[in-house]
Formats: sequence, structure tokens, C-alpha cells
Amino acid sequence: MQRRTRGLNTGLLLLLSQICYVGVNNIPPVTLAALALNTWFFLSPLKPLYGSCLSVEKCFQQKDWQRLLLSPFHHADDWHLYFNMVSLLWKGINLERRLGSKWFAYVIATFSLLTGVVYLFLELAFAEFMDEPSFRMNCAVGFSGVLFALKVLNNHYFPGGFVSVMGFPVPNKFACWAELVAIHLMVPGASFAGHLSGILVGLMYTHGPLKNIMEACAGMFPSDIHQPRQQYYFNNSGRSRNSPPPYGFRLSSEEEMRRKRLHRFDFQ
Repeated sequence: MQRRTRGLNTGLLLLLSQICYVGVNNIPPVTLAALALNTWFFLSPLKPLYGSCLSVEKCFQQKDWQRLLLSPFHHADDWHLYFNMVSLLWKGINLERRLGSKWFAYVIATFSLLTGVVYLFLELAFAEFMDEPSFRMNCAVGFSGVLFALKVLNNHYFPGGFVSVMGFPVPNKFACWAELVAIHLMVPGASFAGHLSGILVGLMYTHGPLKNIMEACAGMFPSDIHQPRQQYYFNNSGRSRNSPPPYGFRLSSEEEMRRKRLHRFDFQ
């Protein structure tokens, strides 16, 4: 797995334009920190992709457990980073406003680690039950697993409505499953197990014991997620709200981003 270079890193420039359009001061702090961390590791990776990607072979067999920490924050190329981070921007603004910054930071940290653990067990299970050793060597990087988990939370806290997946209307609560299948069919390089692990972690939080376990472990701060902690308003860009976005760039709607993601080259 080798990072593909694209000259001026067009995806990175587009990401920066989206952030500038929203306004740095309008992005909640933990979401902004997560965007900055992912971008920093893209520009200055701690290890090459082969040294940071997550696989059963590297973790279980070679005991290289630091990959659990590295893999979510490394990306294959600038477009991989762009689509993941714009998706994080949307979900982060909604969820951090709903959960509060401290709890959202806790969620991001827990999901980043737990999606990797679930991914390893899924790949190991696929290898055993399908008698296919290659699953042990599948190596994934990227924040997509965490994003799928956040998608489950977002649909849980903001229910209702429909989205379009491959031209078909899908109830919002099933959108993550439809997108999982669509990406698997349309993007051969995508990690099915990586995305599935995110969905499972999200369900463990919304319908399983994970949230209660996190609350019990936290102790130092409450998880009162039923009241918004802080509101962030998009009024600090120096322009009126109805003015056109600069340089022809705009923050795409999440449904539009979903359609674009189906056509990207992704690894997790």
C-alpha cells in the first residue's frame, strides 16, 4: 500500500477551502482538533502506510499493537483524507453540539480504538469461517470506520427522513447499511470489514452496553447528552449568510457527500 501523490494535493486544498468557508471559529473544538490531527498525520506521517495500516497478521501474529492507534489517523492519499474529513466536519458539528465537547472527545478516542479491535476480530472470523488466509493480511487505514460509527450515532440522535443511496430512497436509520453495501460493490479497494466494524461499534453504543461502560469508566465528567452543551453559529466568516461562497467552493450537503464517497478510492 503506497500513498498516491497528486501533484498539488487537490483534495487537501479543497478540504482547507471547506474549513475556511465554514469558519475555523465556527467549528467545535474537538471536531477541529480531529481535523487538524488527521491533516497533520497526512502531511507528516509517523510511519509509511505499510507501517501504520491495521491487519490480523501485523497485530496478532507480529504483536505490532501500535497500529491500533496509528491506522485511523493515516490516509492513503489526499482524496481519501478529503472525503473522510468533510464527512467528519458535518458529523462533528452535529454531534459535538449535542453531546458536549468532553464527551465527544471521549467518543472519538474510544471509537478510534474500538473500531480497530472489532475490525481485527472480523477479519480473523472471515479468515476462519471462509477458510481464506488472505483476510489475515488485509491491511486498512483511514478514519472511515470511526465515521460509520458516528453515522450510527447521528442517525440515532437525529432520526427521521430519507437519503438517496445509488438512486434509491433509504430511511435514514438504514442509510449506514445501504452505504456499506454500495461502497463494497462500487469501490473494490474499500474495506468492508473496516466499515462494518464502525457500524457495529455505533450500535454497541446506541443499543448495547458500550455507552454505559463508557459512563462508568469516565467518572470525572457527566454524560448528560440530552441537553446541548454549546451552540455554534455560522456567522463569523465576515460575510452575510446569503453571500456566495468564495472561489466557487461550498460545503456540500451530507447527501451529496454520500454520493461522492461512493466513487472515491478508499481503504477503510
